[in-house]
Amino acid sequence: MSKRPIRHISEGPRGHPWTLLLLAGVLVASITLTSLDAVNSVLIFILEVVFVIFFARHLIFAVSAMRTADTDLTLPPNADQFTPPITVLVACKNEESVVDALVASLLDFDYPGDHLQVIIVDDGSTDSTAERLDAWAARTPALHVIHRHPHAGGGKSGALNTALEIATGEVIVVFDADHQPNKDVLWRLSRHFEDPGVGAVQGRCTIVNPDDTPLTRLIAIDYLAGYLVNEYGRQSIYRLPAYGGANCAVRASSLRALGGWNPNTVTEDTDLTLNLILDGQRVRYDVTAVDREEGVVTLSRYWRQRYRWARGHQEVWRDYRWQVWRSDRLTRTEKVETMMFLLVFHLPVLSFLGLILLVPWLLGITHPYDAVHAYVLWTLLFLGPLMELGAGLLVARAPRRWALSLIFFLPLFFVSVALCTKAWWDGMLGRPYTWVKTSRSADPVVVPS
Repeated sequence: MSKRPIRHISEGPRGHPWTLLLLAGVLVASITLTSLDAVNSVLIFILEVVFVIFFARHLIFAVSAMRTADTDLTLPPNADQFTPPITVLVACKNEESVVDALVASLLDFDYPGDHLQVIIVDDGSTDSTAERLDAWAARTPALHVIHRHPHAGGGKSGALNTALEIATGEVIVVFDADHQPNKDVLWRLSRHFEDPGVGAVQGRCTIVNPDDTPLTRLIAIDYLAGYLVNEYGRQSIYRLPAYGGANCAVRASSLRALGGWNPNTVTEDTDLTLNLILDGQRVRYDVTAVDREEGVVTLSRYWRQRYRWARGHQEVWRDYRWQVWRSDRLTRTEKVETMMFLLVFHLPVLSFLGLILLVPWLLGITHPYDAVHAYVLWTLLFLGPLMELGAGLLVARAPRRWALSLIFFLPLFFVSVALCTKAWWDGMLGRPYTWVKTSRSADPVVVPS
């Protein structure tokens, strides 16, 4: 295992307008030298190939989950449990609606008290979060509270790095403020670090409020697919699950050797995942380490949350794609899977391109080489994700009525197309963006200007 720090690449907004100009130039030149029909046909064929590849990935993950996830869900902790010293970290910013439930759950872990340190960072809150945390700390010596200045910067990464300076645990476990972990989560996450090659472990997150709105129900189903099918498949087939940023653990020595969490990205979890695997360490996924979190209840909050995920994920792809291909730590298959993982938030952008190609075809302006290919394109586009969603419902043994919520998948898909395309465009132009906290269900609704 290498001890040299891997430099965090993202150091500020860096646009790529020349790429946009190059793409536009190639498209104009192609139409000029051939015809609009020919260009349309070639682009549809390319999209078909991409969607076939990702469809196969969805299918493999779904089959893997259906075959073995049900058994793994019931695995107990080891009899002779490995119990390293653990530090639990949480960054809080204006979390008065959830902070009391959070602290209560963090103080209720079934883990040896002399091996556990709990640190909560008040990241410049302007509501009553700081006062509530201080009240808990006054009557609970085991709880350490750090207050950051409102303009300290760095977002979640900056807050966690501040806490890392006083963390004493060999393993750092991170939760978000709205999370309610099971009492045995620390046992289940920590056992993997007995293997010195493991740098981080991801647990499984579920949605605590699936009945609040149709949106939260669909998010709950999306989480079932994400954690019981997609993340599970990446673990069982490629041994390449992702560190997800909450309900997760990282080896403290590995984290410090890599310079801590990257404050220059809005998806510090994906950034850390890439740093770890490029350094020759492994991330593991424990499907039995479960906690619950809130699903966003309004479309505007969904947009802001998923835009942040898309913007950060796309930036990590731009930052690390060449390092992945040149890495001598990954096999060729692992490189391909890592690239596909990083390109997930680019697929809706390609779907937007597909919509652009679809309009002139429906209007009779263009006549692709074979209209059947257009139907195949959209069938593959929807069938893959739907297969994962359905497999997630089956593995989790979710109520049958939940399947009816899949009708909302189509409109939400177009929302994802819009937000991912905007994130890609903004990222290519280098428009500044900073980390934005996800609003909670009890927070007042703020309409974006």
